[in-house]
Amino acid sequence: MASVPSSGTSAPPPPTWNAQPAGAAQVAYGGFWIRLVAYIIDAIILGIVGAILGAIFGISMMSASDIDHYDPTINIVSLVIAWLYFALFESSARGATPGKMALGLRVVTGDGQRLSFLNATGRYFAKFISAIILCIGFIMIGFTERKRGLHDMMANTLVIKVR
Repeated sequence: MASVPSSGTSAPPPPTWNAQPAGAAQVAYGGFWIRLVAYIIDAIILGIVGAILGAIFGISMMSASDIDHYDPTINIVSLVIAWLYFALFESSARGATPGKMALGLRVVTGDGQRLSFLNATGRYFAKFISAIILCIGFIMIGFTERKRGLHDMMANTLVIKVR
């Protein structure tokens, strides 16, 4: 048993921010519900950004009966904004969107490394496949061992808890 120095208190060691812990037993994965809450936070942020851009550029929501005057520009702009939001944040040094950051989650590769922009882009577009099949790709998160959805499996990513 080691003795504690009696000359006072020493500063604790600095925290390590490595996403890949020493042992596999130390990894905690982000499950379905916490990831859903993180996505809701991100959706609110994207909704606010969309409303601001809509107000600036005068884009109004069209009614469903006004199909003759449909302009896909707003859909394309929304897709590009959402893609860049998720891909840039998840490939950043923090490895998470603001919603994931707020809940202490991080997206990493299957071996615990930082995502590249290309990998984060693939993960974003793979979410469309998870959604198209009646959202079964998202529901899988609650039932797989490492809490991976179909889009995570396709992109070889994990969502881990960092706090």
